[in-house]
Amino acid sequence: MPDGFRLPAEWEPQAGIAIAWPHAGTDWAARLAYVESAYVELAAAIARFEPLLVCVADAQVRDRARALLAAAGVAGNRLDFVEVDYDDTWLRDSGPLTLRDGDRFRLVDFRFTGWGGKFQGGRDDRLVGSLVERGAFVAAEHRRIDWALEGGAIESDGRGTLLTTWRCLHQRHPDMTRDAMTARLLDALGADRVLWLEHGYLQGDDTDAHIDTLARFAPDDAIVLQACDDPADPHHAELARMRAEIADLRTAADRPYRLHELPWPRAILDEGRRLAASYANYLVVDGGIIMPSYGDPADARAAAVVAAAHPGREVVGVDARELIRQNGSVHCLTMQLPRGLLA
Repeated sequence: MPDGFRLPAEWEPQAGIAIAWPHAGTDWAARLAYVESAYVELAAAIARFEPLLVCVADAQVRDRARALLAAAGVAGNRLDFVEVDYDDTWLRDSGPLTLRDGDRFRLVDFRFTGWGGKFQGGRDDRLVGSLVERGAFVAAEHRRIDWALEGGAIESDGRGTLLTTWRCLHQRHPDMTRDAMTARLLDALGADRVLWLEHGYLQGDDTDAHIDTLARFAPDDAIVLQACDDPADPHHAELARMRAEIADLRTAADRPYRLHELPWPRAILDEGRRLAASYANYLVVDGGIIMPSYGDPADARAAAVVAAAHPGREVVGVDARELIRQNGSVHCLTMQLPRGLLA
């Protein structure tokens, strides 16, 4: 961390959570009423713990979101709306990665390519700059980096260690060596080292194995990971290999991480297509955890695992079955903003 800036851990104090409201111009259009209900549940759960910065495409979308949230009992003083242009609502990947050095902030704005060119993402690529222009943040350095990276592809322990997957970053940068990518990550994110996973994937995931669907840092040198205990499931062998990899990782002090293994939910299909249902895709907020649930018997066991990994936080489940139709979940839709950042 040569200049003092670092990427905080998600469990450090926050100013609020950013989301982008779905509308008819996004990929949610075909099931907009259903996903709006899911968004209301998600936003209401977050607002119990901290404020929301809600991106809206225009005044009409703002007024609809405000009315839906008010009807759900979300207080207006927990909401700050900002009108910006966006392609879709996955703010984990298009929103700012915020570094801090004491009271100074740096908004790291990587190039967003629609997950390696799979989808249109030009407006999402300009989102961070648009939020800066509209005064959403206090005086913060806005650093644009012409290199593709999504926020869901990395985990930070707040103390200089990043966790990521080779599958994802190699897809984004097939001509770069691992050493070159490591150097780029360390320089851009103020880190000391990168831990790479070779294994781990979920069917229905179009991100090329974002780490936030597979394994998450937790306080006190712990890692929460998605396991599969069904030998007949096609994920079983791959997630077992991932678990073995994680068990071999060492902290900066050369100790093994404490592992918290999440149970495996039953398969969820959408017209025969398996969806990426993962309990690892939870959001840490001040005093709580917002965890995806799937109407599955494993939901309660997953909540207990997450609570044990993040002691002192209330775990609140939100139904993510509508969200995963578009291949993402709770963490993918949200971006935490460190305390002191919001204007």
